[in-house]
Amino acid sequence: MNALRVGHLLPLVALVAFGAGCPGQAPAGKRASAQLESRSGSTVKGTAVFLESGDKITLSLNVSGASPGQHAAHLHAIGDCSAVDATSAMGHWNPDMMNHGLPTAAPHHLGDCGNFTVAADGTGTLSLTNDWSIGTGAADDIVGKAIIVHALMDDGVTQNPPAAASARQACGVIGM
Repeated sequence: MNALRVGHLLPLVALVAFGAGCPGQAPAGKRASAQLESRSGSTVKGTAVFLESGDKITLSLNVSGASPGQHAAHLHAIGDCSAVDATSAMGHWNPDMMNHGLPTAAPHHLGDCGNFTVAADGTGTLSLTNDWSIGTGAADDIVGKAIIVHALMDDGVTQNPPAAASARQACGVIGM
């Protein structure tokens, strides 16, 4: 009799363990990430995590080994960081062919992630929520793109951002 009761409880235990049916808990969305490695002779390294929540994706970027001050981050068109200066990642990812800008103002394109501050200890973080997708194969899918940290800040105006944001100090390929 006890064995029968335990057997009937196992499905309930599995539901509770995995959070099914718990009010107020959002189901876990898709996740993508990139490990950023130093480029252009820098010591900048980091991680980028992209998490899906509803129809939005939030980027959490963490870097270390950077010089204090403002730095730009962009998504680039090709997921290739093999070149010593990360030029193998090509230009900004811009599937909608929009003007370059900062993500807090119009116009801007999907590769514009904005600026973040690096502290005196060389660490910095950036958090950004955008209309990207993960693993859909659609034009707004971030998987297979590169995320790059630049040496300087992005002015949000110059339409030749590689010149404005300067050297590509860290690069990572975004994957699921």
